[in-house]
Amino acid sequence: MGAGDLSAALWQERRQLELLLFRLETQRLHVLAGNLKWLGFTASEMESVLDRMRFEALARSVESAAVAAEWGLPAQAPLVGLVAGAPPGAWPEVLQDHLEGLRELLRQLGDAARANEDTLRRVDRQPAAGASGETDTAGDLDHLTTAGNIERAMAVTRRTTQPLLENYLDGTLD
Repeated sequence: MGAGDLSAALWQERRQLELLLFRLETQRLHVLAGNLKWLGFTASEMESVLDRMRFEALARSVESAAVAAEWGLPAQAPLVGLVAGAPPGAWPEVLQDHLEGLRELLRQLGDAARANEDTLRRVDRQPAAGASGETDTAGDLDHLTTAGNIERAMAVTRRTTQPLLENYLDGTLD
């Protein structure tokens, strides 16, 4: 274990954030195109990424604690603390690059999640297609299924925030 392993873990976490961002943007594009039938799939894909991110966060925590101990820092030192406490050489710059990259990905992720929620809310308020007051069991079932998929997509979208990662980056929760 060492700084190289921490850097690799941070790269993996960045990759998962990029994948989550891609999934969010894909979901929004499907909704905007009226492809609501794919909401169940897009929500499942985002859940899979979120599950992998939990593993990546654990791996990063282990590597970070090992590097902190090696550098004489507290085990729970945030990334900004590791940058400041890194020995002279390449590691301060490498870790600073990770810090900036992760912050930017979190900003983009927040923007994408807000855009998705807004888009999903607008779709959720639209009346069911062909709502004429007549009894249409199949149409009602389709509408309920779509409404359920929209609710699931909104719930998953809300889970995309990464407060623990934000805390690790800066040592604070806003």
